[in-house]
Amino acid sequence: MLTDVELELMIALWQIGSGSVREVMAALSGESKRAYTSVATIMKILDDKGYVTSERQDRSLIYTPTVKRSEYEGKSLKNLSDSLFGGTPTALVARLVDNEDLTDEMIQEIKAIIETRIRKDDG
Repeated sequence: MLTDVELELMIALWQIGSGSVREVMAALSGESKRAYTSVATIMKILDDKGYVTSERQDRSLIYTPTVKRSEYEGKSLKNLSDSLFGGTPTALVARLVDNEDLTDEMIQEIKAIIETRIRKDDG
């Protein structure tokens, strides 16, 4: 799994599709100001871990994700479910739905997603 900082940079890279260290830095949220050298080092680590590839264009390395965001999200949720909820996705969903911060609108959206999945499985 990615560290918090690695994930922050991956999210920025997923948003822009591919880019140089400067482009990744520009895509970071306003609160996340990082030094160029720090971002460059983390991008190299992500390349070494296989989450991105790099290609030299002119004087810059251009980084491209090798893992889709949806794949990483699924892997992360599976890991969370396994480690924190005993591998039971229903326990994870139950905890999520029990969260007091969910609005009625959010709960209705979750319900619609589940109903769509049920229809897909039945169809």
